[in-house]
Amino acid sequence: MTASPQAPCRVAVHRSAVEWIDTDASGIYHNGTVTRWVEAAEARLMDEAGLHDYFPSAPRVHYEVDFEAPLVFGQDVRTVVELVGVGRGSMTFRFEVWGEGFRGRPGRRAAHGRYVTAHVARSDSGEAVGRPWPAEWIAALQGGSERARRHRPY
Repeated sequence: MTASPQAPCRVAVHRSAVEWIDTDASGIYHNGTVTRWVEAAEARLMDEAGLHDYFPSAPRVHYEVDFEAPLVFGQDVRTVVELVGVGRGSMTFRFEVWGEGFRGRPGRRAAHGRYVTAHVARSDSGEAVGRPWPAEWIAALQGGSERARRHRPY
């Protein structure tokens, strides 16, 4: 995965394993488990940027995923999330979920996709209202771009 030239280049990786709770009765992962792994990688990305207040302010407004291969109970999983675009009030991410080699099966990409978050704040009445990203958040995300270009964690 590579970022467009105008986008901050932030990448994070979450490593986990397929737990029994993540599977159906056949031992194959539920599709929704991908969302949890992606959000864990996104949380790491934002934590590394110092944006600890990001999640209450950034709901997903678009999410798409293509499933390519099954993951099974006990298999190690690597989820890579990359920030590929920042707009006035939205951010676009790409992700890949990789199953590591397991019990004679080769490692391979299990799923990939993209999603968009929007920045919201609460109005005086408590309603969520779209807002531009705070300038300090943009600066924090751009601050890691050189490091991310030199060191891809996947």
